[in-house]
Amino acid sequence: MLIDLLRSRRSIRRFTEQPVEPEKIDLLLEAALRSPSSKGNNPWELIVVTDREMLRRLAVAKAHGATFLQGAPLAIVVCADPVKSDVWVEDAAIAATLVHLEATDLGLGSCWVQIRLRQREDGSDAQAYLADLLGLPEGVMVLAIVGIGHPADSKSGHPSSSLHFDQVSFERFGRRR
Repeated sequence: MLIDLLRSRRSIRRFTEQPVEPEKIDLLLEAALRSPSSKGNNPWELIVVTDREMLRRLAVAKAHGATFLQGAPLAIVVCADPVKSDVWVEDAAIAATLVHLEATDLGLGSCWVQIRLRQREDGSDAQAYLADLLGLPEGVMVLAIVGIGHPADSKSGHPSSSLHFDQVSFERFGRRR
């Protein structure tokens, strides 16, 4: 059941050196490509990265939170074309989320690296750096990079007690059960 998958999912930033099997990469991509999008516009573009040097370069794409990518055997860069959809951010985020869930379902670990609206260590734009590095066509925007691999250690899911049920309202804001 999906709820069991959600209960066990955690962000994983440490991976073994074992490559992600090609058939698993195919399933990760299929999950993303099956994601819903506004008006069926499918504005996303996915870039699969397994090259060690390219992963090292992705790891310096932004100031904080990307360094773990240098130890990941796989990254999927989730991009989108804003000309195809005015809600490209949402559409690409749904695709990236499905990659996370499929990774967990396959026994893999994953972690999201936010790129949109982020800067590099030197203050330059993460989008511009990645557009150049990845050869993106003009206008194609990077939402995030998902680092994926076989987890180096095991983490339990978050306990139910950590869920913010106090942020749930019924019928009107602030009305609790």
